[in-house]
Amino acid sequence: MTWGLEQVKVTYRSVRALDGVDIPVEAGRVTVLVGGDGAGKSTAAKTLVGLVEPVSGRVRRPEKRQVGYQSEHSGVWFDLTVWENLRFVAQAYGIPQPDSRIDHLIEVTGLGSARHRLAGRLSGGMRQKLGVAMALLPQPRLLVLDEPTTGLDPVSRTDLWMLVAGAAAEGTAVLLTTTYTDEAERGSVVVALDQGRVLAAGTVEDLVSRVPGRIVQTDRPDALAYRWRRGSRWRGWLPDGHPPPEASVVPPDLADVLIVAALLRRADASAA
Repeated sequence: MTWGLEQVKVTYRSVRALDGVDIPVEAGRVTVLVGGDGAGKSTAAKTLVGLVEPVSGRVRRPEKRQVGYQSEHSGVWFDLTVWENLRFVAQAYGIPQPDSRIDHLIEVTGLGSARHRLAGRLSGGMRQKLGVAMALLPQPRLLVLDEPTTGLDPVSRTDLWMLVAGAAAEGTAVLLTTTYTDEAERGSVVVALDQGRVLAAGTVEDLVSRVPGRIVQTDRPDALAYRWRRGSRWRGWLPDGHPPPEASVVPPDLADVLIVAALLRRADASAA
């Protein structure tokens, strides 16, 4: 089963937040929606779960009780404890005898020591983990997580990805949004958004293999027309021709792929 958005347009007043996007989300796979602030990631997530109504296009999702959703702001109730938040979600979904699953999710998210603490007194990272646990509680067919790793340390981020991968392995269709390209590389499928439009989509391997030209690395960027900083060095894109003597050709990663795709889109827009 494939859920998702088909040629969806969303407008906020006069601003086109999504412009005819296709975002398929397949059962048993983790689809990662990546992009910068304002790219349309949260709008796409909200549209998929039914919180935003599109101007046009088609939204495919299971019925409401089979959708798990964590908003970009964790979605927890600050005046309830960790356990009470999960119990409230269980009641809303009509889950019979949920205590054992609640206990399991509290433990696997590392919230055992905070189960009786008010959510408003949790750290930002702990609230994010609670939000993910709440989304996972009903064992949904479609799981939508909006920037769930914000504020998490590397160990907690790895733990969360294990939960997400486990849900996909059980057949759940997962859509996860992020601003981090290194995190997006963990997904089965990557969909990059830029200004409300799909910039690139596919597996990481496919996207990397389709990069035109060559990516180079250098300490002297002046000879490169297209360049960006990567740590203490510079990366560059050569659409054609030979690299300058001081530059070395390097295999592209997802960050390089998306930068080149953005450069090509801007070039096309300028030529139009």
